[in-house]
Amino acid sequence: MPTLSDVVGLLEGWYPPDTADEHDAVGLVHGDPGQAGGKVLFAVDPTIEVAREAASWGADLLVVHHPLFLRGVHGFAETTPKGRTLATLVRAGCALFTAHTNADRADPGVSDAMAAALGLANVRPLRAAGTPLDKLTVYVPEADAERVRGALSEAGAGRIGDYESASFTSPGEGRFRPLEGASPAVGRVGDLEVVGEARIEVVVDRRRRSDVIAAMLVAHPYETPAWDVVELADGGAASTGAGRVGDVEPTTLRDFSAYVATSLPQTARGVLVSGDPDRVVQRVAVAGGAGDFLLGDALGSGADVFVTSDLRHHPATEFVERGGPALVDVAHWAAEWTWLPHVEARLVAALDTVETRVSTLCTDAWTFRA
Repeated sequence: MPTLSDVVGLLEGWYPPDTADEHDAVGLVHGDPGQAGGKVLFAVDPTIEVAREAASWGADLLVVHHPLFLRGVHGFAETTPKGRTLATLVRAGCALFTAHTNADRADPGVSDAMAAALGLANVRPLRAAGTPLDKLTVYVPEADAERVRGALSEAGAGRIGDYESASFTSPGEGRFRPLEGASPAVGRVGDLEVVGEARIEVVVDRRRRSDVIAAMLVAHPYETPAWDVVELADGGAASTGAGRVGDVEPTTLRDFSAYVATSLPQTARGVLVSGDPDRVVQRVAVAGGAGDFLLGDALGSGADVFVTSDLRHHPATEFVERGGPALVDVAHWAAEWTWLPHVEARLVAALDTVETRVSTLCTDAWTFRA
């Protein structure tokens, strides 16, 4: 039987935690990595009803899309909804794991599952993701260049694609005059020095900038090294990113919207549409969850319609006035539920001894229409 560590290792490989938004809270929320992980339940929301379903079924792990604790807490007393949910899981011996914005950006991820549910072909990111990169340049005495390059590499600099320890070094001369109070590693106070130096340039994942600079300063022999950082234009893998855009057989907005309504899980809220019912639809943009931050990307994608959730009144109104794609607003829960069978299938394919289940409890906020 697989352990929790086995399952979590696969999930974090598919949905790396470091690709989540900085404000996000993903990964293992509760559980012992050494405990059993043979029964896994998948759900969108960690509600008390879902926690009770996991406990009743005897799940070892509950995998959800939305975080239980998105913001910091000082406790989880059962006087609160979140506390009751976690306490229910703890008493049942069921661990909790979250894959949120890291699952949104993954390839395949949440929006890929939504695109598949709507029959899109030729799918690609609506907003391609790139790892923000810096270029660090530092000047170091030639005799110490190898040590500094090694320190930079150990701190994570110089990683490009499938390569590591990548750097560029060019020779030159450094000139400086130490003043009173200085403790120069080379030369004497008051004397102008000319030193053979190496200019070292490395690419740095911007998220590791502070760590790399700290490692460089520790390894550098100078009291006050000369260095600079330049932010590079972003450009990453085209297969990952926010939202997706793809193609369908030519149809009308009326018929496409009806297809959306029957392809996603049913909710009381239903499907809302903005646009000419007879408009021709062939290119479709989608985004699982709240997607109005991608309205500009949808406008420039050539899409005939943008399918997402939680569109706000003013941005949607302005979007329509700008002559953008038609809008189809679907229930947040319904759009993201489409991901659950996909991640379940991946886990079963990777661990044939695991027992899985996808929760069909509708945790959409809206329960009926008046």
